[in-house]
Amino acid sequence: MDEESRPAPPVTFTGRKTLVPAAVAVVLIIGALVIRPVEHGDDARPPGPSERAASAVGMGAPAAAVDLSALIADREKWVAAHADDDGSWAVLGAAYLEQGRRTADSGWYPKAERALKRSLELRPAEKGNFDAMTGMGTLANARRDYGTGKKWGELVRAQSPKRWTAYPVLVDAYNGLGDYKAAEKAMDRLLELRPGLAAFTRAAQVYRDRGWREDATAAMANAAGAAKAPVEKAYVLCRLGELAWERGDSGEALRQFEGALRTDPGQAEALGGRARALASLGREGEAVRDYRMALGRAPVAQLDLELGELLEALGRTEEARVPYEALASLATRGGANGVTDAVTLGLFEADHGDPAAAVRRLTTEWARHKNVQVADALGWALHRTGDDAAALEYAKKATELGLRSADFSYHRGQIERGLGDGAAARRHFQEALRTNPRFSPLRGPQAKEALEAVGLPAGGGPENMQPKTPWVAPVMPKPSAKPSPSPSAR
Repeated sequence: MDEESRPAPPVTFTGRKTLVPAAVAVVLIIGALVIRPVEHGDDARPPGPSERAASAVGMGAPAAAVDLSALIADREKWVAAHADDDGSWAVLGAAYLEQGRRTADSGWYPKAERALKRSLELRPAEKGNFDAMTGMGTLANARRDYGTGKKWGELVRAQSPKRWTAYPVLVDAYNGLGDYKAAEKAMDRLLELRPGLAAFTRAAQVYRDRGWREDATAAMANAAGAAKAPVEKAYVLCRLGELAWERGDSGEALRQFEGALRTDPGQAEALGGRARALASLGREGEAVRDYRMALGRAPVAQLDLELGELLEALGRTEEARVPYEALASLATRGGANGVTDAVTLGLFEADHGDPAAAVRRLTTEWARHKNVQVADALGWALHRTGDDAAALEYAKKATELGLRSADFSYHRGQIERGLGDGAAARRHFQEALRTNPRFSPLRGPQAKEALEAVGLPAGGGPENMQPKTPWVAPVMPKPSAKPSPSPSAR
């Protein structure tokens, strides 16, 4: 039997459980992982927790928390006795990676890297260890090292162009690098090779980045149809909630996030989304509660920033210091584990710390990743230092792709206002409030105040468009008394 068709060793449930929130994203490993049932004399028995988790990660789908914990315990026990099993090391690395993303604990990433590298030592990339190669690409993307993610994804594609698991890695990497045309091409290829949950969710992301909201929502509807397990359905509901909130439909977003929580009560991402929706609906007390619950389950820097700004908007400045300090601590710990979150930290520094430090941090990030998120953050940091001329160039890069972001429009409007371009500033403030009038408890009211300060355009149309002299009717030629004869009558 060749190595490609060799069955994986049995996986069994050890009974270990940990309560962890739902996955932020799916782990991509080989799409055809074969799990041999444990021999109990009943081949018709349903799969156990470890088998379910292995099957889920093999298909690029989220796994239930208890199933994933069982898979980790099972593979750790197996490789302790079978240290030369490259396939199990790859599965273990993928499981560690997913656990890190479920819990927002970057401490799992070094463990994932060690396991995947061990698999590659046993079976190198040149011998077709696609499981570990894909896992390394996914790990790089999770750390926001998109250049490395691209290299691993392209290596898998070069060796096996029809292996579908390379393409989700490539879509994520190209998006992170700002190569949106390449991301769209990779997405199209993924949809051709393996239409399913992983493909449809990435299609929604590509469409959303281009500003094609209806297409993004349709792609997520397809993902909902492909979702089977409760954890998969909750993942899709959470994505639908994000799309609804971004377009300003806070009520619909709340319904989607609550649906996700009913389906998978442990999903911290949905709790954070619900907090965002509640805050935009004026239910600030409930929002603070949900933010704190979400951060208790999965400490995410973006949620710390949102909670701090909500508390600040409520006048609870002293309380806001706690999530702000936690954000800085998370950034330090993430950096130690190879994770870079320059955009969130840069925006925090620009608004609540040292804008000059934000410019330095984001300039370095722009050299690595020229995507719209970095462009927007760098433009805003430059504005906060007073360099609006340079800021506008980055604000244009952030908004010209088509992504409909109230924050992006607000940032560009403030930059244009700083340059004295009232007409352009007015247009972008209006666009921000039209996109999502409650996009931030701090910046939403500021956008309304800025729009009022800019004021309405002057009556009579743009300046210098009206003629300086009054209009005089031209003298029209008088018609002849007799029409000239036609040539045929002569």
